[in-house]
Amino acid sequence: MPDRVALVTGGTKGIGKAIARSLVSKGIRVFMNYASDDKSAEEALNELNTGGNYARTIKADVSDQQQVNEMIDGIVRETGRIDILVNNAGIIKDGLLMLMPDSNWHRVIEVNLNGVYYTSRAVLRTMIGSRWGRIINIISPSALLGRAGQTNYSAAKGGVLSFTKSLARESARFGITVNAVSPGVIATGLTRYMDERVKTEFLSMIPAGRFGTPEEVAHAVLFLASDEAAYITGEYISVDGGLT
Repeated sequence: MPDRVALVTGGTKGIGKAIARSLVSKGIRVFMNYASDDKSAEEALNELNTGGNYARTIKADVSDQQQVNEMIDGIVRETGRIDILVNNAGIIKDGLLMLMPDSNWHRVIEVNLNGVYYTSRAVLRTMIGSRWGRIINIISPSALLGRAGQTNYSAAKGGVLSFTKSLARESARFGITVNAVSPGVIATGLTRYMDERVKTEFLSMIPAGRFGTPEEVAHAVLFLASDEAAYITGEYISVDGGLT
């Protein structure tokens, strides 16, 4: 996919970095967004921006509309376009609803749901002008099944799934597809610190009997970003070993 330009939010660690790596390996110019961790951003840039690859980092809080607009404007000024948007940025602030601080509810909604709204709306103009675009939203099994202690996260990711289906209907006539990928339990840095009892519980729920890898999620995203997926829109792909 030469000459394509992609933005991956939350793109400097874990699943986001695997997605960025997969895209840049196909000759796509990739911008990896991040909110605060400058060290991880520098490491990701050094890793991906080699061998003629075109990778950049760009700092912005996706829950802040002004920062998002400035980020998108900056990319368009540099490259003239954005063809692929992967909405991967997200946070978790789990807790039972009756004990949940208002701040935890609002922050998860602001980043995980409002962030998708701000970034998607900001890139649509350039995609419509090109008559080609791919918006891929990273959701979660919590959007499909719910999970105790994740009412805020489930609500946000469920909202993203419904957002995906509605925007797909709006944008299909412009050659833009909008889909979602739902990773299950993926072996990232966070799972290394997971309690063994919790790991065992999760593994018992996964028919495949193992955690997934960030690269397996990235493969699904890369397919949906390609021309081969031009007739797929408003859908979601579960990459979860049968969990859902």
